[in-house]
Amino acid sequence: MELPWLEELVIIFLLSIGVTITCNKLKLPSTVAFLLTGVMCGPSLLGVVGDVGSINHIAELGVAMLLFTIGMELSGDSLNRLKRPVFLGGGLQLALTVLAFTGLVLLYGQSWQQGVFWGCLAALSSSAIVLRILQERGLTSAPAGHLSLAILVFQDIMFAPMLLAVPLLAGKLELTAQSVLTAVFQMTLMLGGVLLFARYGVNRLMEIVVRARTREILLLATLCLCMGMAVLTSALGLSLSLGAFLAGLMLARSQYSMSVISGILPYRDVFMSLFFISVGMMLDVKFCLENVFLILGLTALFIAVKAVLALPSVLLQGYPPRVCVITSLSLAQVGEFSFVLAAVGLEAGLLKMFDYQAFLSVSIFTMMLTPSMISAGPRLGDMAARLLGKDMSREEESVEEVSLEEHLIIVGFGISGKQLARAARESGIDYIILEMNPETVNRYKGKEPITHGDASQAVVLEHLGVEKARVLAIVISDPAAVRAITMEARHMNPNLHIVARTRFVTEIAPLRQLGADEVVAEEFESSIEVFSRVLTRYMVPSQDIDNFVAHFRQENYRTLRRLSSVNSLDAVAVRLPDMGVQTIRMAAESFLCGRSLVESELRGRHGVTVIAVQRDGVVAASPGPETRFEADDIVYLFGKTDKLYAVRPLFVGSAAPHAASEKA
Repeated sequence: MELPWLEELVIIFLLSIGVTITCNKLKLPSTVAFLLTGVMCGPSLLGVVGDVGSINHIAELGVAMLLFTIGMELSGDSLNRLKRPVFLGGGLQLALTVLAFTGLVLLYGQSWQQGVFWGCLAALSSSAIVLRILQERGLTSAPAGHLSLAILVFQDIMFAPMLLAVPLLAGKLELTAQSVLTAVFQMTLMLGGVLLFARYGVNRLMEIVVRARTREILLLATLCLCMGMAVLTSALGLSLSLGAFLAGLMLARSQYSMSVISGILPYRDVFMSLFFISVGMMLDVKFCLENVFLILGLTALFIAVKAVLALPSVLLQGYPPRVCVITSLSLAQVGEFSFVLAAVGLEAGLLKMFDYQAFLSVSIFTMMLTPSMISAGPRLGDMAARLLGKDMSREEESVEEVSLEEHLIIVGFGISGKQLARAARESGIDYIILEMNPETVNRYKGKEPITHGDASQAVVLEHLGVEKARVLAIVISDPAAVRAITMEARHMNPNLHIVARTRFVTEIAPLRQLGADEVVAEEFESSIEVFSRVLTRYMVPSQDIDNFVAHFRQENYRTLRRLSSVNSLDAVAVRLPDMGVQTIRMAAESFLCGRSLVESELRGRHGVTVIAVQRDGVVAASPGPETRFEADDIVYLFGKTDKLYAVRPLFVGSAAPHAASEKA
């Protein structure tokens, strides 16, 4: 049996392993490594692959699977919020790009048909590269991530009309009313069928599959749903990735969506690697060397023009300059579907061979530079925000100055922000919310003390009363923004207690150095939740689980996340990393209820000290030994963290003191 394509794949994967390892040592992302691998394997260098077209067809599956997983991660609420950015942001970005490039081509002396075609080529961005990088860096939930996704989805939707318009622009096809009506009917029929299946069919299908309790059947059903929708949209003249994205949205509505996403991720990663390699194969190294200065100049010009043209589509939606700059740089490359469009345009006579080769070279260079542009986005965005800050940028003017004191500032109004606001409201704590998404602000205006603005700007923090606030909670998904806000807030108020959320444990140390008092890492907290639930299933007593949690935090998270502390002991807690302060409400059924402080033996037997007792809103500091506990007392305890966890059952249940002591 001869399988020449299998030999080619083996060589490609071996080369990609070596190039990726080298790029990792040079701190270059894997995306660039795969593109370089493709350049090496392409016909212009080693010529490893004989049939580049077959690799391209396989690689398209990677883009489809990426859009499928992106669609699965979108909730109904997130999708509803994306409607305006998709049609307003995406439509404006596309229109401005086509108009601008049409004007440039006309100045160059070519026809307006060629200008429109060049505008379509330039308007498309790379969903595969942008979304992959945003996923790797945890930015898909950030405002820039949502906006980039919305505009990319609109571009995928418009790819089919662009493809159909090529024969019209070339003068080889006449548009009739019958063909337009047929296309509209097909699109309406497809969308109607998708909506009906999503509403009434997906859950039933997945329920039947899940009941089989076979992982293979679940994976096959998922792949069939993904590829089936991709084939359907492809048959209607649309892109494969758009169909896969619709399939992901359908499955996201199902209660079984998270059961299948882990199974498809390995396939997605393999096909995505092949996609980047196939793009690199298109580069003609000889042509690049002969026209190196022209290509470098065109690449720089293309990135600058496209980034500038994308800015209005974000600014018009009310987002601050920082988000606008990050989004525009994320989209300042040529898309994968532009290659298909360019090939069709070459065949139709809208492109000359020299122009086609120059376009391919510029496209691949912009793709290689995309990781660096996304990395530079936050810094350039901060620079733009500071420059505009001198003249009072739009978001700064919209923030109303607050006159609160000792209040809580919540930055970000996602799930964590909403839960924190609810807890603060029910606890009687004054708070104010800052959110960068203007749609979220409009939705909750009048219901919550919410305002719009960029918290990394000093003027915005000043209007929020950061100098008089007690706590600042940063619960957004943009790591660079979290660092900028922490640094600015610490500079403005050295006594402010800053609690920051991050996704990864590696972000804890940098945030602490910038001034965060407590850093909550989702990665770390989820690991605690996992082993807690596992031990619960094995019927391990809750007190023992609390002890495990306490020891785990002491060993791995010692100075980075502690129990709530009282202001007077902040300095002590910093210098005593194993110590903490805990606030517990005395339950009526507690063994200690009605007993005096000396009778409780909390210090001698359990190693914790009662530093204050709050009763009827009055706080009694350093209570005497004769003080008796009553129901609903709020007791402030000081001691080692493991002791504080171990003594908790005494206050919330009927455990005897000696029992808690033995657990400790």
